Amino acid sequence: MTQGHNYIGGQRSAEGSVIVKSVDATTGEVLPQDFYQATPGEVDRAARAAAAAYPAFRALSAERRAEFLDAIADELDALGDECVAVVCRETALPAGRIQGERARTSGQMRLFANVLRRGDFYGARIDRALPQRTPLPRPDLRQYRIGLGPVAVFGASNFPLAFSTAGGDTASALAAGCPVVFKAHSGHMATAQWVADALIRAAERTGMPAGVFNMIYGSGVGEALVKHPAIQAVGFTGSLHGGRALCDMAAARPQPIPVFAEMSSINPVIILPRALATRSATIARELAASVVQGCGQFCTNPGLVLGIRSAAFTAFIEQLTGHINEQPAQTMLNAGTLRSYGKGLGVLLSHDRIEHVAGQTQQGNQAWAQLFRADVGLLLEGDQALQEEVFGPTTIVIEVADQAQLSAAINGLRGQLTATLIGEAADFEQFGELTGLLEQKVGRILLNGYPTGVEVCDAMVHGGPYPATSDARGTSVGTLAIDRFLRPVCLQNYPDSLLPDALKNANPLGIQRLVDGHPSRAAL
Repeated sequence: MTQGHNYIGGQRSAEGSVIVKSVDATTGEVLPQDFYQATPGEVDRAARAAAAAYPAFRALSAERRAEFLDAIADELDALGDECVAVVCRETALPAGRIQGERARTSGQMRLFANVLRRGDFYGARIDRALPQRTPLPRPDLRQYRIGLGPVAVFGASNFPLAFSTAGGDTASALAAGCPVVFKAHSGHMATAQWVADALIRAAERTGMPAGVFNMIYGSGVGEALVKHPAIQAVGFTGSLHGGRALCDMAAARPQPIPVFAEMSSINPVIILPRALATRSATIARELAASVVQGCGQFCTNPGLVLGIRSAAFTAFIEQLTGHINEQPAQTMLNAGTLRSYGKGLGVLLSHDRIEHVAGQTQQGNQAWAQLFRADVGLLLEGDQALQEEVFGPTTIVIEVADQAQLSAAINGLRGQLTATLIGEAADFEQFGELTGLLEQKVGRILLNGYPTGVEVCDAMVHGGPYPATSDARGTSVGTLAIDRFLRPVCLQNYPDSLLPDALKNANPLGIQRLVDGHPSRAAL
């Protein structure tokens, strides 16, 4: 196996002289393998390889693409203990977590294979000709959806399998018929290589076009990739700063393209009075566990807690304080993540209206859990310090005066991935307006659960209004994710022999279509 080379058009390439290295996340030791940063010429060739693969790949039947995704899933499942050890070393995540994430990653591939076989992704609509209509006849109009074209994907650091090389963005783009150019994450380049090799094996085994998947290494190569005229969309999971930069690059192109970026969320948890009265201790324990899970390195980590002023809420804060103080330090994904965590804590610690309540002083090479308490006026006044995501095991508690101020505080929130309501049946009756308010702010609302943990299924929404994502109309988890990389095309007055199978009169795919305004699986 050629080590550390870029993946371009089914071949390996190492034309550059810049070497980048991976690091042991626990010890800081530089790992021995060399990775070759892609040159501008290699970035160009990777994008052009994807463009060359696009016509043949999108022309394949949905079943052929489904077989490809199933083959990727099989290859991922076959990655053994040696691969798991590499991932653990690069990320400091435990083996059990990586094994579970591997299953989730292969499961995503199989889920999108099912979407392809189901056929609803075509969005087939047929309005048959009405030649006798007056005053003007109607032509025969048939609509379906096709892949946008080559997609640039940037993976996340915190999910080195499920949100990375063969993660949800790659899976949904390939399902849509879009070849991928993947920018390997600098925090787990050896992991990316293992997964890319698995993907290439699956592509070769199922006879896919050579440029269906490409991968490049290095820092500073992302801008050239996003600006390349062959790239037609971007998928990104990461920081608000990084996502905004990509959005601005894409918008400034001669041909602007969409960027589907998941960026920043503080995922408010709202604890209602009757729940506090009946199970305050349980809520405090469960919430603390959610805050520190995975060292707080989840995009759905609960970073804000809201409750109405009362003796019960005061007691809850004391209980939560105790749980946070008991938490051990944890190793973060990499030194850069730890530095960012320290900077975020510094902003909170220096703010004159935010009080540090619990947690040891941040020091050394591990992260300590922290709890802060803030003035509700910061939300009402739109103070940005309170709304910036602190990526790590930290949360902020805010006490509001009454139900009206709770609603006002929610209105003061920016866009989020999730919001959680903790309450009893009577709470939900009394505070019935909260769901409508939160629907305007978030992509997913939970009742009596905790946001860490995202189910991969048809109904999931992992998105939300800006700055949670750059486009609130989509999701990066669940089968709706394919919609981001599809666009509608209408064929007018086409003879049946020239129509794609999704629109032919005989309906050879057996899919449900909207025919003259009525859902139907019948032949015409």
